[in-house]
Amino acid sequence: MTDPNVTFYGFTPVPRDPDILFDGHPTASGDRPKQDEFKVADFPLPDSPVIQEVKSVVQEELDVNTWNHSHRVYVYGVALTKTHFPKWSYDLETYYLACLLHDIGTAEQFLATTKLSFEFKGAIIARDLILKAGGVQDQADSVCDAIVRHQDIFVKGGNITMIGQILQLATILDNVGLRANLIHPRLIETTCAAFPRNGWSEHFAGVVEKELSLKPWCHTSSFEVPNWKPGMASKFATDVRGNEVMRPFD
Repeated sequence: MTDPNVTFYGFTPVPRDPDILFDGHPTASGDRPKQDEFKVADFPLPDSPVIQEVKSVVQEELDVNTWNHSHRVYVYGVALTKTHFPKWSYDLETYYLACLLHDIGTAEQFLATTKLSFEFKGAIIARDLILKAGGVQDQADSVCDAIVRHQDIFVKGGNITMIGQILQLATILDNVGLRANLIHPRLIETTCAAFPRNGWSEHFAGVVEKELSLKPWCHTSSFEVPNWKPGMASKFATDVRGNEVMRPFD
């Protein structure tokens, strides 16, 4: 029998490469993709004892800019799936936990206190935290896997978990504006009002540059030119600062 947790906790495999995922897509391809006129209020945040426990820790560790980014990522991700993948099935609580925790490795007490790339350190922290809060192992593993891979932007082959793909699509949308045409401008406007960017582009670009400086071997360097070295400009930070879609809200 098929393990029901595969579907419930968002492990269903989908193509890793968004170009494959959206190739010939009936609502997402072409010059005028579908944009459902959602507002942020259409996506209430999940709640549970596990979420409450995790949020209490995350609020202590993350600065308000990263906290707000995590919530925009939740809203954009759920909106993208409702519009373009309405048959996708996954647990919203698990996706919300992935959003809350995906950047926990950038928190001040973690980024400079480990030689691990922030995604990997963050994934370990997230898994342990969810289990400690009473989450089941499959939920913790789903969140951990999604966080480990959430910056595998240039990996083209194979598959990724459904929740992992949603997290990637939503983070890159908020960070550089990629595929923002798949959601309605009204959703961006109301989401940024509810969870202000407060100069997120400059803030996150600074985080990118800080990790590259501390750990030039880090996974974030996969966005850079081959054999990138400290002192060289960061292409990724430049792309983040050049987010024209979100500039009006920064």
